[in-house]
Amino acid sequence: MRAYLYLFMFMPVTALLALSASISTLFDSSGSCYAFHARLWARIGLILNNTPVALRGAEYLPDGPFILMSNHQSNFDILALIAAIPRRIYWIAKKELFDIPIFGSSIRRGGYIPLDRSDGRKALKSMDTAAAIIRQGRSVVMFPEGTRSRDGHLLPFKRGGFMLAVRSGVPVIPVTINGSGKVNPSGLIELYSGRITVTLHPRVTVPDGMKKSEAEQWLMEEVRSVITSGLEN
Repeated sequence: MRAYLYLFMFMPVTALLALSASISTLFDSSGSCYAFHARLWARIGLILNNTPVALRGAEYLPDGPFILMSNHQSNFDILALIAAIPRRIYWIAKKELFDIPIFGSSIRRGGYIPLDRSDGRKALKSMDTAAAIIRQGRSVVMFPEGTRSRDGHLLPFKRGGFMLAVRSGVPVIPVTINGSGKVNPSGLIELYSGRITVTLHPRVTVPDGMKKSEAEQWLMEEVRSVITSGLEN
């Protein structure tokens, strides 16, 4: 019942803020107004469920663009990251999401980056485009597991995010989220109040001299190790 009541309140808020944010981009091309809407949306979502978020390691964020690589336990991970990270962040999303009425046009105008995974050639071209956008200054968040973990343990990582990281050449910041799986268990329509902790770790830098494929594998293993080190039982 709690989850359905939450959705009853949060879905209209989401629709109204998505529409307002999309309209704001007609008058503010900088994206700051859209970012304000996104942060407000996330904070309202957390408040409605009595879910405070604590951030650790903000000092590890570099001055320029970066890629956050985070574990993924529940839908509340997105709310927690948007609300807690003290910098403007964007999301890499599958191309199909940009075709959803209102929501799709909203995230497109907000500067979120589509990734076409329909076939190998389009995927690589789309990834090169995304890497160029990131190098120009957009910091992004990615969930290398690709989906939510049901028991809190890390799922196998997908290689795509690390291919993008190597191509973009920007710092990779591992992120460990704890508590979100208890607030909103994956695969269940259940909600509980509780505290979420977002821990940022020092950047992971690929050693010089590696080939792209070697660098991607090394980065994937190193990021996984760091994220795992911060997981609570």
